[in-house]
Formats: sequence, structure tokens, C-alpha cells
Amino acid sequence: MLKFDVTKKSGLARVGVIHTPHGDIHTPAFVGAATRATVKALTMKEMNDLGSQAILANTYHLVLRPGTELIKKAGGLAEFSSWHKPTFTDSGGFQIFSLPNVKISEAGVKFKSHIDGASLELSPETSMQAQWNIGADIHMAFDHLAKSENRHDMEKAMERTHAWLKRCKKEHDRLAAAAKINGENEQYLYAVVQGGTFNDLRAESARFCADVDPDGFGIGGVFTADGMAEMLKTVNSILPENKPRHLLGMGEEPIDLFDGAENGCDTFDCVGPTRMARNGSLYTLDGRINIKNAKFREDFTPLMADCDCECCKNYTRAYLHHLFKTDEITAKVLASIHNERFVVRTVDNIRAAIMNDTFFEYKKSFLTRYYHK
Repeated sequence: MLKFDVTKKSGLARVGVIHTPHGDIHTPAFVGAATRATVKALTMKEMNDLGSQAILANTYHLVLRPGTELIKKAGGLAEFSSWHKPTFTDSGGFQIFSLPNVKISEAGVKFKSHIDGASLELSPETSMQAQWNIGADIHMAFDHLAKSENRHDMEKAMERTHAWLKRCKKEHDRLAAAAKINGENEQYLYAVVQGGTFNDLRAESARFCADVDPDGFGIGGVFTADGMAEMLKTVNSILPENKPRHLLGMGEEPIDLFDGAENGCDTFDCVGPTRMARNGSLYTLDGRINIKNAKFREDFTPLMADCDCECCKNYTRAYLHHLFKTDEITAKVLASIHNERFVVRTVDNIRAAIMNDTFFEYKKSFLTRYYHK
């Protein structure tokens, strides 16, 4: 069983430590989105230097390229990518169900590769096998994400997710037993809570997932900005307190990090910060700016004066503006370093504020300045 120590509680918010074979994660923590075993535009050294504690890779993309057997042959995700700290994989379900013409059955899904159109299949069992090949410390169960927000569709997807969770758990336990015999690292399974925007379905899913007794929980699916905090409160009031909870795919907007931590989430991941960075949309404490705008052409101040990242310590807004306008690769690198550091640092500060009993003061101060409200 995955060891998780809660060291401080304040309502649903908590500070803790997740102990994995590749090291500890001090929570709350933002997990870098290393979709294809890399965070776009950044090296693993840069991720380490900016304070990232863990990365999350995507099973769907790694099944396609380079193939999970090759990653296993390389010694697993840590050796393959040279990231020797904690790792997660998601199941790839979100990406698969976003593809056109996916055929869903109780057995699993059939779909076509977005790369070459090859016909592929994935089931709860083969998802577990692929994730064990990748060798991440923490896996997500294979879940069904409904494309529609219709209640009937959400309920059916939730029920299928629950049925698949049982099969994931059975296959995960079989693989774990074999790994133990072979003296291999333990790997851990998170169930994924579904139910969309319907709190009663979320509550039902949380109870079901808790009863299956996985090592932790992912919270995924469809959210609404004005309803997410209440949904998380509902779910995390039900999930057991002694197991970690990961909010899947959230963290592009700072308010999501505050609402998540306040309502009991321990880790977060999101591709948003680096995706925005590559397009010149950069975080500052006074909100996001588009560094491509003409007003930054002669702005010789740092991007953010009180940021300790490589970008802000060494370069000006004018220089970044120039790099983006001339389409230099360095623009994407420096911007990604800054945005990723901004989010990591924000969650680190949230953790410190919970420890110091100043969370609500920090939340109000940060969000008021950031959103100008």
C-alpha cells in the first residue's frame, strides 16, 4: 500500500508526504505534465531546477511512440527519461475518448492512431500492463470519459468506469504480485472518480472507488468553473483521509489550484502552463500577459521582478518579446521555465500557507491581485 502521511489539516485542506520508490512528494504539489516522457520545451534538469517534485506521462501517447516495451527495456520511465524523482502515468482514457470514431464496449475501446491511422485496442487489463511497462510509481485506472454532458451519458460512463476499475484492480494486483516475486519496485494504483458536473453522481463514484480500496484517487472528467469547488468538497468529504487525491488536468488557472487545495486535493497536473508559454501567454502576479504585444518592445524590466526563475533573473520583457517576434526556439524554453516555475511556486506557497494557518489570507491576497477583483 502506498504510504501517505498527513502532517497538517485545516478543514479539508492538508499538508502531507507521499512516499514513492523514487522519493517523496510534499503535498500539495504541482506535477509536471510530461506527456511523451518529456515536458515540452524543457529538459529534466530544468524541471528539477525549477522545483518540480514529480512528472506525469501519458499512456496513450507512449503506447503509440516509442512503445511501452521499449520503455520497459530501457529500465522504466525514470531511466528512459533521466527523471529520477516520483512519476505518474494517466491511463490515456481522456485522449482516447477525445478521438473521432471510438468504439466503446464493456471489453474496452477500439480506436485509430492519430499518427498513422493504425487500428488499436485498449482495455482495463492492457492499460494496466502498459503502465506497468512504463514503470511509473503511480498509475491511473482506465476510465470512460463521456463526451456529452448529458446526465444519462455521464451516468453510463461512470458505471463503465466503475466496472473497469474492478478489472484494473485485479490486473494491477496480479502484476504487483509478480513484481514482488521478481524483486522489482512497487507500483501503485489510483482509482478515477467520475460523474461529471452532477454532485450526486460524484458522491456515488467516490463511495464506489473508496470501496475498491486502491492506493489513491484521481478526480477527472468534466468540470464547470463555478461548480468545481463544491464538487471537490463533495468528493473529498467521502474519500478516505489516509490516501492521496490527484486532480487530473487542472492548474492552468491559479484559482483552480487554490480551490483544489482548499477542498482536499494533494496533487495537480496540467499541460496548460507550458502550452500557454509556447504561445507567449505568461503568468505574472498581476495576471497573464501576452509578451508578443507591441507595448513590451522597449520594456527592459524583468518579466516578473520577484520571480526566481532563470528567465526572470536574467532576461527582460523586451528580450522575450524579440525572441517571440523572431520565432526563436529559446522563446519557448524561457517562457516555459517561467510559467512552470510560477505554478510550482504558487502551490509550494499554498502548502506553506496551510502549514502556517495563513491559507485564506494568502488566497485572498493572491487572487485579488491576479484577477483584479
